[in-house]
Amino acid sequence: MSSTVNLPETPALAFAPATRIQQSLVAAAEKRALIWLALRTPACINSDHLTLLGFISQCLAGLCYALARLNPDMLLVGVGCMVLNWLGDSLDGTLARVRNRQRPRYGFYVDHVTDTIAAFFLTGGLALSGYLHPVVALGLLIAFLMLSIESYLATYTLGRFQLSYWKFGPTEIRILLIIGNIALLRNPAFRLLGRRVLLFDFGGLIAIAGMILMLVVSAIRHTIQLYKEERIA
Repeated sequence: MSSTVNLPETPALAFAPATRIQQSLVAAAEKRALIWLALRTPACINSDHLTLLGFISQCLAGLCYALARLNPDMLLVGVGCMVLNWLGDSLDGTLARVRNRQRPRYGFYVDHVTDTIAAFFLTGGLALSGYLHPVVALGLLIAFLMLSIESYLATYTLGRFQLSYWKFGPTEIRILLIIGNIALLRNPAFRLLGRRVLLFDFGGLIAIAGMILMLVVSAIRHTIQLYKEERIA
């Protein structure tokens, strides 16, 4: 005679969307522009289309950097790719919120998986461009991934998703890259203490130092906060 064991039902996965913290220099103006664009986006275009646009555009920007070694004019094509990357990467979430078609877990996961892969293509293209030393490009990728991991851990444990650090966010980084691309067409290097230094090497080292500092400060602050919130008597 067989007996049936009634196992308890697995509760539905609870998910509370994290609070988005966006305090970058252009955040207010960017938000107004994105809402304006979302309200005028054709119904046939949805957030997935925009996410794909952002992903492909950033990968193509990396390809443009690699090809710029042979043809510097590809830097201008790269500017166009970064503008499209901003459009896709920034508008996808706004469009979902404006249309009330949000998928918080799906959107968060897909956005940041594609961002990670696209970052590899972008820094890989920079490493092949001749305008940035490959070691500096690798350092940029590692620093970006480490800061991203800290941000994702804080999102899970604290319920706050940090989109900007010290008034700098993804849009400001794109603006700096666009300015840098234009500057490269005029002169890819300058003299510092009597030595020739690549413009992007100098900027890349500053970016690495800045991201490492952001990582350390955020990790210490969040560790202290979590320790206080889960203090053991």
